[in-house]
Amino acid sequence: MIAVLRGVLLEKHPNQAVVDAGGVGYELHIPITTYTHLPEAGSEVRLRVYTHVREDTLALYGFLSQDEKNLFEKLIGVSGIGPSLAIKILSGLAAAELITAIRRGEVERLVRIPGVGKKTAERMLLELRDKLPAPAGEAAAPPVPSLSEIEQDVLSALSNLGCARPAAEQAVRKAKASGAAAEFEPLFRKALELVR
Repeated sequence: MIAVLRGVLLEKHPNQAVVDAGGVGYELHIPITTYTHLPEAGSEVRLRVYTHVREDTLALYGFLSQDEKNLFEKLIGVSGIGPSLAIKILSGLAAAELITAIRRGEVERLVRIPGVGKKTAERMLLELRDKLPAPAGEAAAPPVPSLSEIEQDVLSALSNLGCARPAAEQAVRKAKASGAAAEFEPLFRKALELVR
């Protein structure tokens, strides 16, 4: 089994990276959170790897932090969640936020992740709530305060316009901190100016 890959990053895309390790190019499926922290192509990179083997498939999943890899492994242990959906879930919420949402039983927050329905969210809560430790490690972010309903609507609108979720969340928080009115339109306009 491949546990860690260290080599030169040849390509990076929002859900995929290609790493040259010892003259072999390895294609890894990655969550958005890993993609946003990857260096430019041509740089050296080190990724934690989960090797998924089925009778017809051999796929590698890469993560920058051990926390994300551990969470991925716990997610695919939930009935009805395969590796592809687990990557979408990790792309929808940062590891620390996902752990917080599961531990607090926030079904409504989980169903906002594309591909996660109410039944899947409830299974995640049921099967993972007591199994998830507090996030540890240098790459884990502290739990982020929950967004209000209006802030969630602004986040959703930014996502619908094609903004990446981490950038959109950061813009909403900055807009709120800048003193924009806590109503949808002024908050949305300010966040739209700030999103990059």
